Amino acid sequence: MPEQGTLYVCATPIGNLGDITIRVLETLKQVDFIAAEDTRHSKKLLAHYGIKTPMISYHQHNEKQRAQEIVDKIRQGKNCALISDAGMPGISDPGQIIIRMCLEQNLKIDVLPGPNAAITALVLSGMPTDCFLLDTNLSPNDIGR
Repeated sequence: MPEQGTLYVCATPIGNLGDITIRVLETLKQVDFIAAEDTRHSKKLLAHYGIKTPMISYHQHNEKQRAQEIVDKIRQGKNCALISDAGMPGISDPGQIIIRMCLEQNLKIDVLPGPNAAITALVLSGMPTDCFLLDTNLSPNDIGR
């Protein structure tokens, strides 16, 4: 039986394609496949860096079903990079389900840090950064907030 693969959770740029780490680029080139929130969107990033790794879709509408397929491939020795359209998968983007499944099955997970909209906004605000709260479930309308 082949050695188990790894799920690489990769942060992607939140606006400028240059805001991606070398480690993420190397990982995207070396994994067996990429699970992308929107393959059409991710295709632009991959093309910009000449990355030809096969992609599959992994978004909120297929996350539960697709997570099991991905976990099965990782268990069979395949390496997968999980990316969202912008930022870190699992933070206001798909990723939590597959990460939890990998943890429950003792599969390897490697989180590759990078751009983060919440931290970028906090730093730009000039507010104290030693203690803050991130709430991603605010109502989209003024009355609900």
